[in-house]
Amino acid sequence: MTMQVWSRKNLGRQLVLLAALIGTVWWVYRQYRPAESAPTASNTGNGAGVAGPVVSAKSLPSALKLAALEPVAGKPQADRNPFRFGVPPPPPAPPPRPVVSAPPVYTPPPPPPTPPGPPPIPLKFVGILQLPNGVKYAALSDGRAMMKGTEGDVVDGRYRIVKIGVESIVMEYVDGKGRQTIPLRGTEP
Repeated sequence: MTMQVWSRKNLGRQLVLLAALIGTVWWVYRQYRPAESAPTASNTGNGAGVAGPVVSAKSLPSALKLAALEPVAGKPQADRNPFRFGVPPPPPAPPPRPVVSAPPVYTPPPPPPTPPGPPPIPLKFVGILQLPNGVKYAALSDGRAMMKGTEGDVVDGRYRIVKIGVESIVMEYVDGKGRQTIPLRGTEP
């Protein structure tokens, strides 16, 4: 298979690239061509002149402005640095003040935790039965069975009825600990 390099489509593109390349080479040559040299006199006595490059006025540095380097009256010269430009940095911040902490305040240790008491009495006070002779009976329930008792009786073998009121009953464990007041709740589901 042969490639067709000089097709009409590629020819226009290649001519544009060739023109750009020629223009770039011409520009580089004009910028970097050697300067025209003129004969100069030599200090040697043999009369042979040494040709050197011609220096144009554009390539010479500008004259030094020595007056700008002189000290300005009234301005201290300790911070003068001719090699640094811009605004001088601000002065350093003053050292931080020492932090004075208050002496530690003594706090007494917390009191020891109270020992847990006996668990709450799981009975419900559901009603009162008063006999004609004035004796009051309290009706209690543990959710499975109904029990009854009067003041001073032991119920369920673990709890003693201390006082039967109109709307509540006071009970405690048989050993006298864990006294609780149980309100009258009726027969709730």
